[in-house]
Amino acid sequence: MCCDCCLLGKATQEQGLPCDHNLSVGYQCGLVSRACCVDGAPDNQTTAKTECEPWPLGNCNGKCAHNCVGNDTCSCFKGYKLKPDGKSCEDINECLLGASNCRGGERCINTEGSFRCQREVSCGTGYELTDNNNCKDIDECESGIHNCGPEFECQNTQGSFRCLPKVKCGAGFIQDALGNCIDINECVSQTSPCHRGQICINTVGSYICQRNSVNCGRGYHLNEEGTRCVDIDECKGPERVCAGHGCINLIGSYRCECETGYIFNSISRVCEDINECRHYPGRLCAHKCENTLGSYQCSCTTGFKLAADGRNCDDLNECESNPCSQECANVYGSYQCYCRRGYQLSDIDGMTCEDIDECALPTGGHICSYRCHNTPGSFHCSCPVSGYTLAPNGRSCQDIDECVTGTHTCTVNQSCFNVQGGFRCLSFECPNNYRRVGETRCERLLCNDSVDCPAMPLRITYYYLTFPTNIPVFTNIFRMGPSHTVAGDDIQIVITSGNEGGFFKTEQVPTGGVMSVAKLINQPQDFELSLELRLRRYGTLSTYLAKVLVFVTQEEPRVPYNPLLE
Repeated sequence: MCCDCCLLGKATQEQGLPCDHNLSVGYQCGLVSRACCVDGAPDNQTTAKTECEPWPLGNCNGKCAHNCVGNDTCSCFKGYKLKPDGKSCEDINECLLGASNCRGGERCINTEGSFRCQREVSCGTGYELTDNNNCKDIDECESGIHNCGPEFECQNTQGSFRCLPKVKCGAGFIQDALGNCIDINECVSQTSPCHRGQICINTVGSYICQRNSVNCGRGYHLNEEGTRCVDIDECKGPERVCAGHGCINLIGSYRCECETGYIFNSISRVCEDINECRHYPGRLCAHKCENTLGSYQCSCTTGFKLAADGRNCDDLNECESNPCSQECANVYGSYQCYCRRGYQLSDIDGMTCEDIDECALPTGGHICSYRCHNTPGSFHCSCPVSGYTLAPNGRSCQDIDECVTGTHTCTVNQSCFNVQGGFRCLSFECPNNYRRVGETRCERLLCNDSVDCPAMPLRITYYYLTFPTNIPVFTNIFRMGPSHTVAGDDIQIVITSGNEGGFFKTEQVPTGGVMSVAKLINQPQDFELSLELRLRRYGTLSTYLAKVLVFVTQEEPRVPYNPLLE
């Protein structure tokens, strides 16, 4: 079994695997396999040597952790030492004891039963660490990790590589970093390639030497014989040197007579435009100045037009083009739109006049007493179809007195009584033992032998009242009393019928009594009240009856404004 574990370690070494490679074997087999792997490594592999120890034949009846050497004595594998208990083993730290054989620049790392040496400094770019702890150059060309393009071939160097162009340039050319062949200008890159009296002319891939000739300066050229330099008349040449301006030839040069608005540039020798707007700011145009070739042009801001002199600006009357929907007022440099009565200016464009809906204004509900109708630029009021007519002020509604106008439907035996928004047809009959006196009164006849007659009212009078709903409580609506009072009079007034709802009440006053509203009447309705006055004077009791017909009409009607109904 010991030999099988050793052969396993040698196979690990031959396959290039690390000796510390974890194998799925027992603890003792792993120690033997690692020791044989290390023994089979080259001489420069620096690690602890572990001999293949014989497999223990007994463990002193299970007492020893590693080996039993007899006489119940225990021993440990190499790299371990016996603990004080005489049977357990613990790892020996060779690094701590200085028992390792690591070289300079290497660091000792303790392992279970052994140790290993590791370089303290990495190999650096372009190198890799081998199993024997040495640095080896990486061949980037062979491993394919270089970045040379398709036009280059890779050449390995120690710790790096080079990209060499596949295409080689010929003489007279130099190769750039991208592999392109670029012509060498020998005339500037070499020291006098031509003989004295010759000039060098560069060509593609080479150069030529030419005999030196007479060189005339600017503005001159050789005469026909080629012996001397003569002046060039630039003004007569095919090139229009002054571009339409006047040209004056000078010895070896020329000068341009520039037109108005231009100035001659002695360096570029051309006529350049003068920017009058920049040279004379604020002195040429009243508003805006725009430069043009050889001149300038004035323009005006919005609301103005250019004057006849081409420099000043006159106010533009925008109202002539009718920009406003109604009225227009021209102002200096602009205009102002305004609207007729009943219209207002639009907030969107400031030119369109929009109708003012007077009925929808916060005070619109009080413009008309009944109903408001909006019209373009104005409004009008209306009243209920029947019972009312529009007042002269055009806003209030007046009640139509049908009794006066004769538009009622009462018969000849009825009397017409006008109420708010309508009328009532009234009639009454006097009871027995009474006679009618006038339009509204019944008086009692003389009493004969009747016992009840003296207790009956002396006079029955009919009264007609009308008022709108919601009049204030405690408002006095009817007063009743004798035509004259005498000292010692005892007067009592009471409602005998018609006040079942308790809307009215009576109270005494020095001259008689009054009837007032006891609680709010918020609905139109009619009341027929019997109000009795009892007068005791000089020991005699007299009774008077007032039949009060109260017609409560609807408070002046009002229709809320709704623009959708208009």
